[in-house]
Formats: sequence, C-alpha cells, structure tokens
Amino acid sequence: MRILGIDPGYERLGVAILEKKKKPFGHAQGKEKVIFSECFKTSSKSEFSDRLVLIGEEVRKIIKKYKPEILSIETLFLTTNQKTVMRVAEARGVVMYEAAQTGLKIFEATPLQIKVATTGYGRADKNQIIKMVKMLVEIEKNKIYPPDRRASDDELDAVAIALTAFAHLR
Repeated sequence: MRILGIDPGYERLGVAILEKKKKPFGHAQGKEKVIFSECFKTSSKSEFSDRLVLIGEEVRKIIKKYKPEILSIETLFLTTNQKTVMRVAEARGVVMYEAAQTGLKIFEATPLQIKVATTGYGRADKNQIIKMVKMLVEIEKNKIYPPDRRASDDELDAVAIALTAFAHLR
C-alpha cells in the first residue's frame, strides 16, 4: 500500500510517499519505506492563484508517478493570523481536489493524532516527532536525498502525516 502524506501550505508543501508491502501471514511487518519526499516551494513573488495552480500540478504529477491509494493530509489548526489560515485552507483544498479527482481515499489527521501515532504522546514537540519519524521509517538516503541535501522539516512532517494514516488503517 502507498500513502501520499501532505503537510499543507502555499509557500512550502511537505510531500512524502510511503509504502508498506504486505507480508505473508505469520511474518512480522517491516518498517514503512519512504520512496519519495520533497518540500515543494512556491515564490512569494507569484500571484496567489498561480501558486495554487503550481501546487495542483505538482500534486497531480506525484500522484501520476507514484500511484498512491490514499492521501493523508493534516487538518488545520486555527492561529491568530486569519489570512495565513485561509490561504493554507485554499492550498489544502487544491490538494484534496487533485486526490479526489484520481480516486484516492482521503484521510485527515489532526495534530494530536499525528503526535500520538508517531511518539505515543499527545503533547510531543516538533523535535520529538522528527526524532521518532527518523526511527520509524526506512529511508534510502542516497536514493531519496542527494548527498548535498537533507530532508526538510516539512518533508518529515509529511512522513509523520502518512505514518498516522498507516497507524489508523491497521
């Protein structure tokens, strides 16, 4: 099974594709494997509507290439900056539209669910989540990340969001 994890945003969109192969009955399941991840960025110099188009095109391209079965996306939590929340919600809508267009099931994960699924603790901080994500998944470093690049926090958040879907689907 393949899951597309998305950490929504309009400036930076964390994206990860995780895969877990089914094992024969009686055999232990292996770790989920990150087969792709990136932090897709849009320019603040571009019109917002153009940024949404770019996000949609990128998500469509990733879905076509990796053929996930499920989109796992983080729900929004309200902050004091209404404009940012609205724009992230619109970017999130574009991602969900692209997923629905291709028939993906959609799993929405709350920040609390993500913390519990990755760390077992609902009040975990960002560093604890990132540390656990690196321990929970199998990443082929040379295949995924060129030697001169490491995974961004947005990518690791997307991995955590996908892991949450795997945890809830068990």
